[in-house]
Amino acid sequence: MSADAAPRPPAPSPGRLLLDGVFAENPVFRLALSLCPAVAVTTTVMNGVILGLAVLVVQVLSSVTVALVRRSIHPRVRIPVYTIIIAVWVSCIDMVLAAFFPAVYAQVGLYVKLIVAFAIIISRLELFASKQPVVPTFFDGLGMGLGFLFALVVIGAFRELLGSGAVAGYVLLPQKPLLFFVLPAGGFFSIALLMAFFNLVERRMAGGSSPRRAGGGGAHG
Repeated sequence: MSADAAPRPPAPSPGRLLLDGVFAENPVFRLALSLCPAVAVTTTVMNGVILGLAVLVVQVLSSVTVALVRRSIHPRVRIPVYTIIIAVWVSCIDMVLAAFFPAVYAQVGLYVKLIVAFAIIISRLELFASKQPVVPTFFDGLGMGLGFLFALVVIGAFRELLGSGAVAGYVLLPQKPLLFFVLPAGGFFSIALLMAFFNLVERRMAGGSSPRRAGGGGAHG
């Protein structure tokens, strides 16, 4: 049975898809997906920006590709096909970064290659792109990519500020920094604090009700 055999619910509006990806279904702060790369690269804001942009581009292009060819993908081989599609776009982004941004690529190049295994991307292909038309799929991929980019920038700024007293190279704290936050353990601690903060904000905005959990996740790629 093909993915289109069962009736699919109508896709949310483009604006709702973008807002959900950044806030309500944020891959890092709400769904807890791809935490390991988020910890590994967010010692500085710039590293977070580069990896976040790479994930954004791969997410959008992979989602749109799957939406275009979803009727031709047999359900039994859909996961290998998704992986191949992601790998093609990751290879393109990897070569572009290596050619035009060698200094930054030297720091995040390994994690760019590992985007192939990021749970955030393949989960959206399975849950959304394989079931919806191209236009809503584009905005879903864009929203999730922006959400991941937003999370990495926030985490990177938080860790760089507390770990080195600077943000993007600009010194903001004259006192001795808390070097713990640039270590891997400090990365997980930072994500936990920021998750708690965003959950608190959402609860306050919802009038005290429990924050809505958009889906399952895990501390994996």
